[in-house]
Amino acid sequence: MYKFFLGIWFLMAYIGNAQQISVLDGDSGEAISNVAVFNKDKSKIALSDFDGRFNASIFSNTERITLRHIGYEEFKTTKQQIQRQGNKVYLSMKAQQLDEVVMSVSKWEQQKKDIPNKIISIDAKSISFTAPQTSADLLQNSGKVFVQKSQLGGGSPMIRGFATNRLLLSVDGVRMNNAIFRGGNIQNVISIDPFTVKNTEIIFGPGSVIYGSDAIGGVMNFYTKKPELSENDSLLVIGNGNYRFSSANNENTVHANINVGKKKWASLTSVTYNNFQNLKMGSHGPMEYLRNSYVSLTNEGDVLVDNESPKRQVSTGYDQMNVMQKILFKPNAKWNLNLGAYFSETSDYSRYDRLIRPSSNGEGLRSAQWYYGPQKWFMANAQVLRKGGGKIYDGLKFGLAFQQFKESRHNRDFQDDVLNSTQEKVNALNVNIDLENKKIGAFKTYYGAEYIYNKVGSYGLDRNIVTNEEVASASRYPDGSTWQSLAGYINGEYKAKPNLTLMSGLRYSHVWVHADFEDTFYDFPFQKADLSTGALTGSLGLSWFPKSNLQITWNGSTGFRAPNIDDVGKIFDSEPGSVVVPNPDLEPEYAYNIELGVRRNINDKVILKGTAYYTYLVDALVRRDFNYNGVSQIEYGGELSNVQAIQNAAKAFVYGLEFGLEAYLTEQWSLTSNLTFTQGIEEEEDGTETPARHAAPTFGDLHILWKNQRVMADLYVNYNGEIANDDLSMSERSKEYIYAIDANGNPYAPSWYTLNFRSQFDITARVKATASLENITDQRYRSYSSGIVAPGRNVILGLGYSF
Repeated sequence: MYKFFLGIWFLMAYIGNAQQISVLDGDSGEAISNVAVFNKDKSKIALSDFDGRFNASIFSNTERITLRHIGYEEFKTTKQQIQRQGNKVYLSMKAQQLDEVVMSVSKWEQQKKDIPNKIISIDAKSISFTAPQTSADLLQNSGKVFVQKSQLGGGSPMIRGFATNRLLLSVDGVRMNNAIFRGGNIQNVISIDPFTVKNTEIIFGPGSVIYGSDAIGGVMNFYTKKPELSENDSLLVIGNGNYRFSSANNENTVHANINVGKKKWASLTSVTYNNFQNLKMGSHGPMEYLRNSYVSLTNEGDVLVDNESPKRQVSTGYDQMNVMQKILFKPNAKWNLNLGAYFSETSDYSRYDRLIRPSSNGEGLRSAQWYYGPQKWFMANAQVLRKGGGKIYDGLKFGLAFQQFKESRHNRDFQDDVLNSTQEKVNALNVNIDLENKKIGAFKTYYGAEYIYNKVGSYGLDRNIVTNEEVASASRYPDGSTWQSLAGYINGEYKAKPNLTLMSGLRYSHVWVHADFEDTFYDFPFQKADLSTGALTGSLGLSWFPKSNLQITWNGSTGFRAPNIDDVGKIFDSEPGSVVVPNPDLEPEYAYNIELGVRRNINDKVILKGTAYYTYLVDALVRRDFNYNGVSQIEYGGELSNVQAIQNAAKAFVYGLEFGLEAYLTEQWSLTSNLTFTQGIEEEEDGTETPARHAAPTFGDLHILWKNQRVMADLYVNYNGEIANDDLSMSERSKEYIYAIDANGNPYAPSWYTLNFRSQFDITARVKATASLENITDQRYRSYSSGIVAPGRNVILGLGYSF
């Protein structure tokens, strides 16, 4: 008899468990508490608990029930339908996400509605859906950031007319910019594994108050995933495995991560491997973009070979490996210790735009080889967080990070036996302390200090590829040079009224640069460079809600960039027939920015957003003609070259408009669109004006999305406007080989568009598949200033499994 009652007990327990429904966020998958659940006449009501669960036993299987929460779209269903979906309900956040929390503006959590800056956030759900190959593509997929690519292993963001060392990269609060970030295009963003990114926040406009030097055009913060603790002392083991294939470059990517956690400690391990083959361009577009020939090294030497498939961009493929290890220790509610180790390494990868440069006589190609050696990045990061309990703070963060960057360049002219190489290494130490004082009446303060130390190692080597004889050659940078910065900042937030928030901040930074110049290979007119310079920056802004559905923001801010080792001491060939030499007499450049933003919410169905901005740059560090030892031309690389140097030689201004639209048509259908217009002008010393190099063309996108509980689909268009020859910067006009040719025989960047489709399908609660078809009409196009031609028609398939 006891077996009978035991069976009845188990049956009742099973039925009771089956009545437990979980309510989850459709994007993050996190539990939603305080969700009201009721039937049509509200005679039966339930409420989800802290874990997002409610007991559905009071409802019949076919009874229509409604789930309602203040921050989410109302959802109607039946208990029977929920049970078919594994006893889970996913709710979509309302269109007006005014309570969204952001971290980047003060390094502490703040309500987005109180922030006067334009800032966008890209979460892990969106990243998974767009399935980017690299973090450069992650930024580009947002529709708000323009990305230039000199080669497949690259991606240089442009924001508001600024790029490279006038934008700041940050990973988990640690600046990635180092002493050799250059004015030319940089590829460091690809070192960040998109599979590990939990959230990316992009600040548009100067962010120097919090982030110091380089944060002129914007800040890109990548926050990686954190280890998860167990809710009790039992062992928590969860993980993911992913595979992705792309047809345009025969990509094969595999990723795996595993999280092991207990109540007070947790570990997260992540590994990703990418293999990219040569990229294939589209069929319909300028003939100038085709790769008609390439150089092949044979026993008889270099030979110019006809490309049997001109749409295949020979020598663009490469491999990449990313590893991340994190450990979290949380002894109690007040203290939190995070340890992280990050490593990224690429294979050799060709600089494609240099491989397609024609020779001086126009009868062949100039370079037989031009490639980057492995790009390596390592970071060890320790962060201690204390919440509450301090006399002068309510929150304290202390961060200590060490980074090492390694890169190299290798080039050899056609039918030349000597391969020229330069190799660079930067060791970087970052120390940060950030404090939060949440309340002094209606006033909040955030303040802190930062110390940065960079040391540069650089050497050159020439190797004869026939005899393998090696001899030392000139390095790219002064070996042993250093760059240091010490800064302090304070940022305040004042709630003047319930609908009006003011924010203001100040920062003082002091920078020291030291470099010793060896005269072994060049007769420098100086022996060393010692710079000691300071910069005071500030910001003032407001966020105002004249109506509950209308937000107006205004922000004025300054930014600066101090000269680094790349500015002070570099020797390199900037373009055919020109060589850049060191200039030790440099000062910081300053940016003054003002912007006005408007956001209107129409019945939680349509959101309209617009931002207008103007940025003025003075003492701009730009490359200009220069006299070296009294001469304007010197012999470099066997060629008589014009002498240039980085100088405080210009002023510049950039202005633009940014528009956004979100329309929520039904529970399943929505529409989004972005449009960015940028205009940039550089003022020469003689007062003449020329177009700015990093002012992107007008660009935008339009997305039509459909989704239900298990499927998400997106039909979208990307488009870029034309940049006519007269609107190209002077430095771009000399690069005819990367541009199309207009009716007058001059280089220009044509307009282009692509039609695309992507989808994601939850096969089960654990298995997820993605399928995309990019560039459906097979357009052949090259993004502005890019060396590589974009992918043609491209099938992307992905499969993910979680446990």
